[in-house]
Amino acid sequence: MNILSEPNLRQRIIEIGKLMHQKNFVAAGDGNISARLDRERLLITPSGFSKGFLEPDQLLIVNMQGEKISPQFGQWRELKPSSEILLHLECYRQRAEINAVIHAHPPMAIACTLAGVSLAKCVLPEVLYDLGTIPTTPYATPSSPENPRAVRELIQTYDAIVLARHGTVTVGKDLWEAYMRLERVEHSAQITLAAQQALGAPVEPLNDAAVRKLAAMRQNVFSERGRDVCAECNACPVSERHPTRARGKAPDLDRLETLITDEVRRAVQNS
Repeated sequence: MNILSEPNLRQRIIEIGKLMHQKNFVAAGDGNISARLDRERLLITPSGFSKGFLEPDQLLIVNMQGEKISPQFGQWRELKPSSEILLHLECYRQRAEINAVIHAHPPMAIACTLAGVSLAKCVLPEVLYDLGTIPTTPYATPSSPENPRAVRELIQTYDAIVLARHGTVTVGKDLWEAYMRLERVEHSAQITLAAQQALGAPVEPLNDAAVRKLAAMRQNVFSERGRDVCAECNACPVSERHPTRARGKAPDLDRLETLITDEVRRAVQNS
């Protein structure tokens, strides 16, 4: 649970909104930020406001059904919660331990989805060590029930997700962790796109020995959290990336469906 008081939590959201705006992670009224006040209430940004120019009193309190609790009076009583509130609620429902959700529109991460460039490959060691892989959802209509459905399975095991043609979702134990993960995703996208442009070809993933070392460094953490550091990485044999399959156990059907969906999406984009 967030250890900040409500006034301090409001101020933290304002600070992160300014950072997102300054770093070009959002434009106009794009993006939204939320944090748990307790198990029954969230603090969330209002719809239609620039995240770089919010005031603490403009942040809304909603329940876990997305209904506005406050403010009910005063100059901000007509404000509505973010249009992506369903996306935030889905993240909290799937992950009881997370206390913050940030949805942003970082340009390079979105550009990767337009160019068919996956951030799920094991390319950058610090990304693999810090986040694991970064999957991309199939396209879903913004501000619709399609968005929470698109992240429902992935958010259970990933802390950062790219939404095709739309943006990113990052979560954390607090607002700073969710924000730092947003920075990591966009930095990874910038490097990957620059390298691919320079090479004129897809970037080669880390070799199997490098992946093994990084995976070993994070083995305990990823095991505890149910993360898969090797999803969609082609750096080492399938038997090493998915040891449960090598031992004859049934594959994770939800993850298999996600991988198949991603492969079909990329095939359509490249056809």
